[in-house]
Amino acid sequence: MDVDTFPWPRAAECPLHPPPRYAIVRESDPIKRVTAWDGSTVWLVTKMKDFREVLTSPHFSASPETPGYPSVSPARAAQSRSYQTFITMDPPEHGQYRRTLTKEFMMKRIDELRPFVQKTLDDLLDQMIEKGAPVDFIQDVALPLPSMVISIMLGVPYQDHARLQMLSSNRMNLDISPELLRRSAQEMEQYLDRLLREKEENPGDGSDLLSRLAIEWINPGKLSHADAVQMGALLYLAGHETTANQIGLGLLSLLQEPEQVAALNADPSLVRSAVEEMLRFHSITHMNSARVATADVMIGGQLIRKGEGVFAPVQAANHDPEAFSEPNRFDIRRDSKGASHVAFSFGVHQCLGQPLARLELQVLFETLFKRLPTLRLAVPFDALEFKHNGNVFGLVSLPVEW
Repeated sequence: MDVDTFPWPRAAECPLHPPPRYAIVRESDPIKRVTAWDGSTVWLVTKMKDFREVLTSPHFSASPETPGYPSVSPARAAQSRSYQTFITMDPPEHGQYRRTLTKEFMMKRIDELRPFVQKTLDDLLDQMIEKGAPVDFIQDVALPLPSMVISIMLGVPYQDHARLQMLSSNRMNLDISPELLRRSAQEMEQYLDRLLREKEENPGDGSDLLSRLAIEWINPGKLSHADAVQMGALLYLAGHETTANQIGLGLLSLLQEPEQVAALNADPSLVRSAVEEMLRFHSITHMNSARVATADVMIGGQLIRKGEGVFAPVQAANHDPEAFSEPNRFDIRRDSKGASHVAFSFGVHQCLGQPLARLELQVLFETLFKRLPTLRLAVPFDALEFKHNGNVFGLVSLPVEW
């Protein structure tokens, strides 16, 4: 593969680290032309300061409908065309739709979910322990925990979450055929269409998010049914797949650093900084943040012309040594030089659900090693298989024992 054909591979010997070419390019050519899968030329941004500038500039569009918008694969291009939500809209339209969900993800409402998250995790760990080691932590805990949490939050019946979990995984796979992607998207949207119509007809006391959308937005005519279906799909995808992969990678990084596990057990207050370091270090939504210039604009001394596409990978920004000392070192006590990571993106499009993701990660890592202090890998690190073919980076499986 041409070294300038993007995306670049991770090093086989260091799969937890970003592609090593980011560091090389950042030193010599931090805003560089690369070639996308379709032969188009796209600008690649590798420094934190330039990343933030691109994502806050009014001269870049996040909409796949804007001429010149780039994509990293055929599946991602098909996904972008078939899946239009407010995260691919530009202001002011973006803000109008985002506001329908803002209060759902305020800290007070998310904190109300803590007892449910804790109970769900405890039940999953009980089942895993009863099964006996070795187990696949991904299948037994990392996948079902966020799936069950986002299902209860949305008002999806428990018996349906496993099917939605599978459809969600298909929709996040960059190597999937466009036809299977289309069918998976269609089935998920048909399911949510039926569920939402039921809630519009009988929203009850508004005890779940979709019912509240029906009461406050759809039935009064302030939000269309079709737009609400797309919002439901977005929330399920973002609320399940990303957190599941972050749980698996976060645990793997800790298991590779026994001293940091001991520090976390000795000082539970470290769990918050540990979670932030996991988010920064793994930057699992590595292929997000594509933009296209809507006017000629200077970024980091480089002129980007109207209609030219930009890739701004969070991996590259979160491993910029100007923002983080020794960025490829996993350190739950990290001093970030006052910088904040951009794992949830930046600017008006940053992830709305980040309080929920943080809650789930904090509860899990507050609990896990108290229950299983001898938890360890059940296979050599080299035997682990990683998912390089998704919108999010992750593990196929994580065999553990105790």
